[in-house]
Amino acid sequence: MDNKAFDSQRIAEGYARRPWLHKEVIEQIKKDCDIKQLKNGLDVGCGAGLSTKALKLLCERVTGTDISPEMILVCKKLYKDSSYTFYVSKAEENKIPIIPFDIITAAGVINWVDKDLFLNNAEKILNNEGLIVIYDFWITDKMNNNYEYTKWFHDDYLKMFPRPYRKEYVWKQSDLPDTFKMENSIIYELEYEFSLIEFVDFMMIQSNVNEQIKKGVLSIIEVRNWMIKSLQPIFNNKKKTIVFEGYNWYIRKKI
Repeated sequence: MDNKAFDSQRIAEGYARRPWLHKEVIEQIKKDCDIKQLKNGLDVGCGAGLSTKALKLLCERVTGTDISPEMILVCKKLYKDSSYTFYVSKAEENKIPIIPFDIITAAGVINWVDKDLFLNNAEKILNNEGLIVIYDFWITDKMNNNYEYTKWFHDDYLKMFPRPYRKEYVWKQSDLPDTFKMENSIIYELEYEFSLIEFVDFMMIQSNVNEQIKKGVLSIIEVRNWMIKSLQPIFNNKKKTIVFEGYNWYIRKKI
């Protein structure tokens, strides 16, 4: 296995162990859209399957797609129930299903796709009045009752691991074709409690960190050791609650 394949496998397996905050997002979707149960759902950019697993709480059958073969391999190992389907695909090129999808979710992927091609594909595979939910959530500089973490986040972490470029653009109705309506967009906060090692494991698969490892600036072992050493005084052998921020965009296909 070459270094690139090893790192892809490391990231895919790390994604499978991420906090399952997607479940809370699905509960928010149910509430916002007054949905109880749907038949068929598609999760675009499914990663290691946590977002697909969450969508299954809303749908009888789910399909997860991702551009990474390593991610899909992990999904197939973890979710063997016949109500799950996974295959490799770009977000803009999902197959037309036998039964159109009632909902499409896209978690943490929309910054990397071609908007027009994505919506063109979605129009073909969605039911009339089908729903697209685009969402994402990310770690912040806030830890409950601990300003030292905020200082670490800005003064140490972001200086060593600057954020890589990605498209940051909030879709509006004027960005959509006539066949879609932006019904609503919301922002929210989520919280998750980590031990020190759980938090380090989570941070090891952040895009900031992966970029520096890929460039050869630091090795995996060097990054991990630095994080444990620098965060030990902050965690002090206790679990700590980290605040995440997120958004949901609700886009409806017109009849």
